[in-house]
Amino acid sequence: MASEKEAQDFIAEIRSKHWDAKHNVYAYCLREGNTARYSDDGEPSGTAGMPVLGVIQKSGLTDCAVVVTRYFGGILLGGGGLVRAYSRAASIGIAAAGVVTMRMCLLCRLVCDYNQYGRLSALIPECGGEISGTDFGECVAISFSMTREDFAAFGKQLADATGGSVNAQVTGEAFIGTSDG
Repeated sequence: MASEKEAQDFIAEIRSKHWDAKHNVYAYCLREGNTARYSDDGEPSGTAGMPVLGVIQKSGLTDCAVVVTRYFGGILLGGGGLVRAYSRAASIGIAAAGVVTMRMCLLCRLVCDYNQYGRLSALIPECGGEISGTDFGECVAISFSMTREDFAAFGKQLADATGGSVNAQVTGEAFIGTSDG
């Protein structure tokens, strides 16, 4: 999520899904405006939302929201137990969800003959790119994304592979996510 509205919508969705829970504690960190917010949602101050936010920050995550839903057992844990429970739940949730690293990539397109398609569809990932679409018509049009650094090296390999008959055009830029593990 990239905006505070997206984070709030996510939190509202979880609250709606778990409407009968005692607490839906949340925290989020956003790059936009360097924003960090949390809520203890009725738990004693500092025992729930702040520990969840701490886990997010210690993990080095941004554009991230975590909601920990609790149905039972808080008063029996005491303040220290709540902090440990919410921190542990946030850590488990982040590990289960996985981390996606966003990279600024060039959006690219190339057009080739069918006899070049096999080699080029393999060359793009070999050079660090990711194919996002292929159109088969009179010729083959391949859409892909690649970092600016990888694109510079790709251009030379593309020229070598096609004898200079195919060029890749940059059509835009976007943040593209890649899973870390």
